[in-house]
Amino acid sequence: MSVSDSTSGLSLKDVLANSSVKTSTTSSNGLAAATSSATGKNALGKDAFLQLLVTQLKNQNPLEPQDNGAFVAQLAQFSSLEGITTLNDTVSGIAGNYNSSQALQASSLVGRSVVAQTDTAVVDTSKSFNGTAVVPASTNPVTIKITDTDGKVVRTIDLGSQQAGNASFIWDGKNDAGEVAKAGTYKFAANATYDSQATSLVTYLPATVNSVTISQTGGELMLNLAGLGSVALSKVQTIGI
Repeated sequence: MSVSDSTSGLSLKDVLANSSVKTSTTSSNGLAAATSSATGKNALGKDAFLQLLVTQLKNQNPLEPQDNGAFVAQLAQFSSLEGITTLNDTVSGIAGNYNSSQALQASSLVGRSVVAQTDTAVVDTSKSFNGTAVVPASTNPVTIKITDTDGKVVRTIDLGSQQAGNASFIWDGKNDAGEVAKAGTYKFAANATYDSQATSLVTYLPATVNSVTISQTGGELMLNLAGLGSVALSKVQTIGI
């Protein structure tokens, strides 16, 4: 007695043609290299993948059923695809929450004072001005040169010998002649001597946040400081009231 089956002559291409999954290429096991579009999508989604698997099972030759190993491999592919889809959704959710958190953080910084890594500050010379120089290793001496917008040295502050760490300094707003300088923008150059060579030091100075720029491409949050321009949030040492 002979057994016949109406689907025994169908190839994978025939199977796919009878399903809603469209393909451009196929591999020997029918699924591994399928490049498809389901319901208008360019990538093979998990629903289309499962539909393709079920369709293939329905149309297999009963006299030559699919090898168990190949079927298990296809199930593993489906599981991996579903896991990747879930991971993508999770990452997208985390990114969205992070952007929302950045926006909330940004709105709370506007109008507040910060101490940021910069060498320039807007100074009210009627008050004392505080800054910090970062000393990488013990040295003698550490000096702070304060210049105006014309590049003229207004005041030189000698901090003497300093240990490694943050060296704080205070400017009383007066020039080297003891006169009160004009209020405005000043540059602070901190220097130390290492191995008989003058070395520039990083300075942290106070400023006021005027506005905040949030990157649309996942970049760093930028603070726009009054009269100074932009500085990255990562360059901020402290945030005041």
